[in-house]
Amino acid sequence: MTYSGVVKVGGAADVHELTDLMISKVAVGPMDNNAFLLRCRATDEQLLIDAANEPETLLRLIGDDSIASVVTTHRHGDHWQALADVVGATGARTYAGRFDAEGIPVATDVQVEDGDVIRVGRVELTARHLVGHTPGSIVLVYDDPHGHPHIFTGDCLFPGGVGNTRKDPVAFQSLLDGVEEKLFGQLPDETWVYPGHGKDTTLGDERPHLAEWRRRGW
Repeated sequence: MTYSGVVKVGGAADVHELTDLMISKVAVGPMDNNAFLLRCRATDEQLLIDAANEPETLLRLIGDDSIASVVTTHRHGDHWQALADVVGATGARTYAGRFDAEGIPVATDVQVEDGDVIRVGRVELTARHLVGHTPGSIVLVYDDPHGHPHIFTGDCLFPGGVGNTRKDPVAFQSLLDGVEEKLFGQLPDETWVYPGHGKDTTLGDERPHLAEWRRRGW
């Protein structure tokens, strides 16, 4: 199966099959949000990243095996519209960055710090805290032992730039500095990027443009 990362609201999920992990990407809601279902191939445990909208779509994607966890990448409302329904239906444990948890109207069971490890079955995801788009945004890094890393960036990194900092130069500087230090500075060009909206990219495709982003200020 060939993975493209191109999905549309109302359409089918696209599945990225890795050796130890299955990643299903689906688009939901009026803001074309991406949600990602991760499934450990050894244990079948599942984790959802961003219960953004359309709970019926997400629950259908989850299927009969349910999920153990839901991670919310940040507190903006378009990333948690389905969270209450999904948690209510599955009993999943909730995770969010410590500095964004209070802005999410579903209780956060685990407040995540920079460097914390979140597990789905035998697979480990490392959280990186990035400040700028929101105070407590987290990015999840899967360092695939059989290949290149994969990162789920929420609204912190997209093809063509970092996330919206609402014309705040200080927030922009913080976010770009964090993205450069914790993502581009530590991970190889082959790293696959799964953003919170739109198409995927790689760090290698975006790296040549970092200086351009800094000059333009967004």
